Amino acid sequence: MKGGERRDAIIRELRGAGAPVSGSSLAKAVGVSRQVVVQDIALLRADGHDVVATSRGYVLLDGRGGPQVPTRLVKVRHGIDDLADELTTIVDLGGAVLNVMVNHRVYGKITGDLDIRNRRDVERYLDNIRSGKSFPLLTVTSGYHFHRIAAESEEQLDEVESALREKGYLAEVMPYEGDLQ
Repeated sequence: MKGGERRDAIIRELRGAGAPVSGSSLAKAVGVSRQVVVQDIALLRADGHDVVATSRGYVLLDGRGGPQVPTRLVKVRHGIDDLADELTTIVDLGGAVLNVMVNHRVYGKITGDLDIRNRRDVERYLDNIRSGKSFPLLTVTSGYHFHRIAAESEEQLDEVESALREKGYLAEVMPYEGDLQ
């Protein structure tokens, strides 16, 4: 099976599933290793498919029959020193940080995939930032940025949002940002 056919088969598997599908199950269904499935998922995302990795497996969120995992876009503001606290707050409450996005007044909307699901992912991300090779997107917008967060339930998303508010990280969405949702 060629790459394009395999990715089409992965999309069919995800669309037909009534629950998240593990990487191992997808690998078995299309006859490749789990690592190839991970690479295929990245290519599918780059091609515009909204595939989310949950703690129980992959889910297709594009409204074409796949199960829905609750997600929420939150606007936050903090400095680099608060990155670890913000991210661990989210993952400790069962959330997954799918991406980061800034709305730059010159460059427009800039989005980066993160897929941070646990403290190990947080540490890996922070190590990459500490290396000095990259800076977090929040540095170009005075600390303001958005995260798409996924969780198993709306209640968990409510808890995450409440905790971010209590810590002073939650920021008000401005009228001109309403189309970012």
